[in-house]
Amino acid sequence: MRFFLLLITGCLFGGSVLGQGRQQDTTLAVQLAQAQLDAYNQRNIDKFLEPYADTVAIYRFPGQLLYRGKAQMRKEYAEMFNQLPELLCTLVKRIALGNTVIDEESVLIRSGAPLIRAVAIYTIAGGKIATVTFIQ
Repeated sequence: MRFFLLLITGCLFGGSVLGQGRQQDTTLAVQLAQAQLDAYNQRNIDKFLEPYADTVAIYRFPGQLLYRGKAQMRKEYAEMFNQLPELLCTLVKRIALGNTVIDEESVLIRSGAPLIRAVAIYTIAGGKIATVTFIQ
């Protein structure tokens, strides 16, 4: 009986500590995802790259590596920001749990063009966005 009570007590108190850590991870993950989205819509390449790890890996679902590293990301996005002055990404829905954020997005490339629907999955490690997986 004593073992059972200790087990229950450990689960209750241990679970709350683990839950707090997971909530902190989720809060940071959401902050990083939102910061890069805001900078994307401002087409500010330096602010956009700030939340990302230097070794960030960008994938197309289910696991095709598109490129790796902030230097390549800068090249890809700076060109896009310069060429598409009307570029706008609207957050449709966000799911966040632990170190992962899943954003459903609607992207306007230019006036009159059809909206692009996409999903971005951000995984946080070491306080930065470490991987992004796009589903389109």
